[in-house]
Amino acid sequence: MGKHKYIETPEKMWELFSSYVSYSQSNPRLKVEYVGKDGERVNTPLQVPLTMEAFEDYVADKGLNQSLDHYFCNLDGRYDEYVSICSRVRRRIRRDQIEGGMVGQYNASITQRLNGLSDKQAIELKTQISPFTPLDLDVQEDNGTS
Repeated sequence: MGKHKYIETPEKMWELFSSYVSYSQSNPRLKVEYVGKDGERVNTPLQVPLTMEAFEDYVADKGLNQSLDHYFCNLDGRYDEYVSICSRVRRRIRRDQIEGGMVGQYNASITQRLNGLSDKQAIELKTQISPFTPLDLDVQEDNGTS
């Protein structure tokens, strides 16, 4: 008999993810800023980017599972019915990060690295070093008489 699945169906996985997205959107991070001539303290809400790590933590906090690796890696083919939902979750997280980076909502450099989008340019530098040839300078020797 197979191992019990904590997330019973792909639909339940999508419900959990949708719930995580709603939770993330309704619980922004707060950035403390001091504005105006008097430096009034203001808490500016910042939308939290979606991440796989945060989704896994959200599911773990619900007491369902500590890791979603088995579902997303389809360990031993036991999670075939979850493949399309897991792909959709990954795409949605990636899309949020890429779009957020493109509009300046999130740090574009970090977004690029997280999603393998860094601009890679190869720069080739060639130098030639000619062999040293001593200079024949006509310099009088200093015999200490000057």
